[in-house]
Amino acid sequence: MIRTRLAWFTLGFATAGATITHLVLKDLWVHRNSLSSDLKLKFDALDTRITNLEPVLSNNSIIQQEEGNLK
Repeated sequence: MIRTRLAWFTLGFATAGATITHLVLKDLWVHRNSLSSDLKLKFDALDTRITNLEPVLSNNSIIQQEEGNLK
């Protein structure tokens, strides 16, 4: 009888441990994926902003060079 109780206790304890481990790892995996996705979105937005600024900066440098030649 004691062996049976010990077996059921061990089985229940192992099941609870496995469930908790599964939930924790699943939460960590979801967090990792959302962080990766968020960083990708932010870097894409930054790349777009830099791409849009490059022509403006090159136009400003050309205008400044022309103003320097006029003086």
